[in-house]
Amino acid sequence: MTTRASYPVVSTEVLLRGRILSVRRDHVQMSDGSVADREIVEHPGAVGILALDENGEVLLVNQYRHAVGERLDELPAGLLDVAGESALDAAKRELAEEAFVTAADWHVLLDLHPSPGFSDEAIRVYLARELSAVAEADRFEPEHEEITMTVERVPLAEAVRRALDGSMTNAAAVAGVLAAAGGQASGWSALRPADAPWPARPGH
Repeated sequence: MTTRASYPVVSTEVLLRGRILSVRRDHVQMSDGSVADREIVEHPGAVGILALDENGEVLLVNQYRHAVGERLDELPAGLLDVAGESALDAAKRELAEEAFVTAADWHVLLDLHPSPGFSDEAIRVYLARELSAVAEADRFEPEHEEITMTVERVPLAEAVRRALDGSMTNAAAVAGVLAAAGGQASGWSALRPADAPWPARPGH
């Protein structure tokens, strides 16, 4: 269970101010009164989309990730870096840009803190269904790593197999695929509405 707690910050200093991420060092008072340093990566938050088609297949993108030097199977996803854009609107935009589809049915699948030991990053993963293709003329022009990004549809069971055998390691993808399998098995009874509150979103 997630519960709010607060350890007082005695002082803080900015170590890096990047284009997307920033790093700060907090001097935090512990429960015994001692003070410990904690280096924190500040992150704008992100969304991921588990898009499930009428055949029960999941849309996976595969792209190069420089930090790990590998191409990874992932869900369509993106940063919450557009001012004033809701998380749901960001998810709709990213699904269209990366997987070239739109969806008529949206729900929250799960919320994640992928690295709570050193980052405030939070990811909301949506379940998107009732998919339609984006017209060729309206498709986003990729750049950087996305130029070589590929998109495939695989049965949900195959995506689960990749998650469990270690061939899929992206955290949001693994969590989303396993959550979708569990949700489908229970008839999607635990789904939240697409506009459900998200108090963990950074900056909110």
